[in-house]
Amino acid sequence: MPRPFGSVVELQDELRGKLEALVRAGSTPQALVFRCRIVLCAAEPDNPSNQEVAAKLGCNRHTAGRWRERFVARGLEGLQDAPRSGRPRSFSPRGAGRRHRHCQQQD
Repeated sequence: MPRPFGSVVELQDELRGKLEALVRAGSTPQALVFRCRIVLCAAEPDNPSNQEVAAKLGCNRHTAGRWRERFVARGLEGLQDAPRSGRPRSFSPRGAGRRHRHCQQQD
């Protein structure tokens, strides 16, 4: 469970630049942008608590704490989505669209 005062996040200039570039890029998935914002906010000089980061970004303190700790433990790689469990899809999304249109035409 995340602690109210998370680990100290210290960013080198190069890593800070990478995080800021991800936030600015229009092609970055929004979930990753949000995680980068959490880390950038947590790395501010006053070392804000998880509660302060959460209040600033409009999320739960546990969410802020989770991504802060993952970043401290694994770096930028820790902000990526983890592989999903379960059986992989047996059809492509493109094929599903064709089946959906076919069913609508029969009605």
